[in-house]
Amino acid sequence: MIKLIVGLGNPGPEYENNRHNVGFWFVDELLRLDKLAEPFRLEKKFFSEQSNINIAGNMVRLLKPQNFMNRSGQAIRAIADFYKILPENILLAHDELDIPLGVMKLKKSGGHGGHNGLRDTINQLQSKDFNRLRIGIDHPGDKKLVSQYVLSNASKSERELIYQGFDDVLRVIPDVISGNMDKAMNRLHTKDK
Repeated sequence: MIKLIVGLGNPGPEYENNRHNVGFWFVDELLRLDKLAEPFRLEKKFFSEQSNINIAGNMVRLLKPQNFMNRSGQAIRAIADFYKILPENILLAHDELDIPLGVMKLKKSGGHGGHNGLRDTINQLQSKDFNRLRIGIDHPGDKKLVSQYVLSNASKSERELIYQGFDDVLRVIPDVISGNMDKAMNRLHTKDK
């Protein structure tokens, strides 16, 4: 069962539309699902903005770390320790260069693949056993361009593709929350083919 969904990104208006912030975009979409949910509020002890939503009868915490991508694991560990949330009960939404734009992939566990937010989370939790929502943003084609690419704004058409992908994930999110990850992965990934 998923108890915490974390969107990775960088805080501040200058980063808001960056490709690196698609994790933030996703948790913002989740918040819109629950009409009774309160808006995100800053929780300094968790280095984050936080809210709670109800999905399929389950209360789930939403988190947007505010200490920048490379240190986002600190925020995740702080809330996980406080509420005694195990890594396997966490879903992390993040940008993924190796997946086509707008394609969404769920994954159980795994390495960091060079993603600094995942690297710090693995280091802070001392575990790779958290779940991931990999949000495809495409690759710029040259490794030297990656940093500039992820920290630049997505175009309107790119954003539209990403949000269409979110719609696909939102259809399977009740299965994800209730722990039916295999069922959710099958439904989501079959659609991509």
